[in-house]
Amino acid sequence: MSLAETANDNVAPRPAEEAKPDTQQTPSPPPAAGVPMPVWKMPLYMAASVLLFLTQGLGMNLLTANIYQLQGSFSATTTEVSWLSAAYMAPYASMSIALFKIRTQYGLRRFAELGIICFVVAAVLNLLVTDLHSAIVVRTLSGMAAAPLSTLGFLYMLEPFPQEKKLSLGISLALMCTLFASPVARIVSPSLLQFGGYEALYMFEMGLALIVFPIIYLLPLTAPPRANVIQLHDILSYLLLAVGFGCLAVVLTLGRLYWWFEAPWIGVLLAISVGSIALMLVIELPRSSPLIDFRWLFSGANMRMAGVLLLFRFVSSEQSSSAASFYQQLGLLNDQTETLYVIILLASLAGGLFCAFLMTTRYVETAHVLALALIAGGAFLDSQSTSLTRPPQMYLSQAMVAAGAAMFLPPVMANGFKAAISRGVPYIVNFLVIFVFTQSIGSLFASAMLGTFVTIREKFHSNVLVEHILLQDPIVAQRISQLSAAYGKVLGDKMLLNAEGLVLLAQQVSREAYILAYNDTFLVIGYASVFGLIVILLHQAWRRLAWPRTSQPDATPAQS
Repeated sequence: MSLAETANDNVAPRPAEEAKPDTQQTPSPPPAAGVPMPVWKMPLYMAASVLLFLTQGLGMNLLTANIYQLQGSFSATTTEVSWLSAAYMAPYASMSIALFKIRTQYGLRRFAELGIICFVVAAVLNLLVTDLHSAIVVRTLSGMAAAPLSTLGFLYMLEPFPQEKKLSLGISLALMCTLFASPVARIVSPSLLQFGGYEALYMFEMGLALIVFPIIYLLPLTAPPRANVIQLHDILSYLLLAVGFGCLAVVLTLGRLYWWFEAPWIGVLLAISVGSIALMLVIELPRSSPLIDFRWLFSGANMRMAGVLLLFRFVSSEQSSSAASFYQQLGLLNDQTETLYVIILLASLAGGLFCAFLMTTRYVETAHVLALALIAGGAFLDSQSTSLTRPPQMYLSQAMVAAGAAMFLPPVMANGFKAAISRGVPYIVNFLVIFVFTQSIGSLFASAMLGTFVTIREKFHSNVLVEHILLQDPIVAQRISQLSAAYGKVLGDKMLLNAEGLVLLAQQVSREAYILAYNDTFLVIGYASVFGLIVILLHQAWRRLAWPRTSQPDATPAQS
């Protein structure tokens, strides 16, 4: 998704000599720049934005939320089905960078029409899938077609607001909407699977695509002037960037499943990714008008912003990755967590609205402090989980994490975008690289690292627990006897009966080891949130202490 590229259409002016009018007719022209939108139209544009974000987000999250249920539909293992997520993220990770220049050169109207048509076609193709291989191809096309929808979602949320509120209230509400798709996917999935299995999921996606299709025509957007911004070298640079980001997305999605050092192709893809990005760097550095200005990109301010964004992706994975996997480890299905995700959805809405309020005041930086405090508190509460923990015991903690995640991102993105646009339109693409890398690739990296940490800690706790299980221990012998009693009516052989008891005991040990591993993961996320909170508080204190010194005027010319 591309926050900076969408806001630019409503904020950044184009040079007059490069402008080209958009010639296509619209059924009802949007309001001219600077003319307030009628009050009755504003909810329509905001509702259209929510619907676009849901349509785009559900295409990715419906698969993630039902990956275990889809194994039977494709006659595949969990690892093989995970290729569908990798195929979706490979093109999606970099498409926003290309779409910014395509839209600027060929016009917003054509971009919107082509984008929604491609998504509808991709949704229809999902219904024609017959096996895993064809599904992977179609999911790749879906990832390419979904990127324009996230752009349109931002545009429709920014459209109703006046210029002075687009980078505060508009951005905050748009980023809040990006959080809705994940809980909604887990809320609607049980009913859809009962209705028609895999086909019902993608029939629902196609239905949403057909609903948003007429929005482009019924609610037109303000089209900015067009400009010739695409150069021949840009195409080559983008292709190298797409290959680099795509290979990296596949590695991060599947690396922990195939395990990092056991599948040779993981190293090959990682080498291709590094080589492609390095070659792009060699091509871009000598250019006078590069696609990406790496010198500006690696400046201190941008690296600090990237660090903050990566921290956000890491701590917000407590809910999107770690907690969801924890429920699956406990054997909880989506229909058993519906109430929990309804609470998460409401908490995200509350956190986003409160952040939008803070964005209109002078207490914007307070959002970061509150967000990290809420996430840290929720993570520490979750770290006390046991095998008896169920969704009602996690209502409070998960609501805290959801509210904190909704409050963290808008202030960072608004400040970063203002800094980029103050240097000119070409720097919007550079800002997009930071945003896309930290959000798409950063999200995959956080999930991969936390998943790897869980696996390593599970092995550690499993070894510790096994060391204390001795068959000579009367308590252990009694537990084996209790577990094997269920098979007593069908197994007469004492040896086989004891073997079944040992298998069941081993399953319980593995489950407890995984629970301890997830508790360790929640603790790590909690400590990371506390660390980030301390750094932000120290940074704010330093700025306030330094401000009086830098704002005092010099007394005499000699002192200067």
